[in-house]
Amino acid sequence: MASFFRSFGFNFILVVLILAIAGKSNALGYTHPIFRPGPWRLAHATFYGDESASETMGGACGYGNLFSNGYGTDTAALSSTLFNNGYACGTCYQIKCYNSPHCYKYVPFTTVTATNLCPPNWSQDSNNGGWCNPPRAHFDMSKPAFMKIGAWKAGIVPVLFRRVPCIKPGGIRFAFQGNGYWLLVYVMNVAGGGDIASMWVKGTRTGWISMSHNWGASYQAFATLGGQALSFKIQSYSTKETIIAYNVAPANWNVGLTYKSNVNFH
Repeated sequence: MASFFRSFGFNFILVVLILAIAGKSNALGYTHPIFRPGPWRLAHATFYGDESASETMGGACGYGNLFSNGYGTDTAALSSTLFNNGYACGTCYQIKCYNSPHCYKYVPFTTVTATNLCPPNWSQDSNNGGWCNPPRAHFDMSKPAFMKIGAWKAGIVPVLFRRVPCIKPGGIRFAFQGNGYWLLVYVMNVAGGGDIASMWVKGTRTGWISMSHNWGASYQAFATLGGQALSFKIQSYSTKETIIAYNVAPANWNVGLTYKSNVNFH
């Protein structure tokens, strides 16, 4: 009986220690928030460009060549209501054609990444050409993406959409622009919620420097950072999780190049 109580006491203490460590990990932010799919909502979708999706290259988010940067043709421009001044760049959506004779019945949905802005057209009525006028939620999809859910001859179809986690291989990527006194960074390949709320940069001879949101998926720092290895701290807009990508760029970094990290959101 004594051995039973000793064993019980040891196991009880072990469980308490495990719970304490888990609680400490949560308090210190060691756990990783996971972005979950959102509810289905009603919107409409159109398309722009042709089957090559060449007109989708570039875009307001600043991702440049969507093929070489991993976004491909499964992309969409968002109405300003969804675009959120660029903070929605990189977010991912499931879209399914809804309640239209032009819908493909055998396709449950397709998944796209937000890479561009569909601006308002105030010369057109919101229900007749001004599809992206506020407060409408609207997706102007690449033609290849639109053709996955419905017949392109429809022009416009009602859709159901929801935010979903972005599945991106590898770590976050940072494309550098600017000059010796101004660093402009385009943030790409962001997983989880896909979006960025805030960002900081740190050189080997500096502390953390807050970067301001430039536009789309770009952040800037007015600082002299040449000759230093650079690290970045990034906060998710959706989950508020903050991760650090240490020594992303070497001391001899240069503008015009893209640097890969080994960390990402979930």
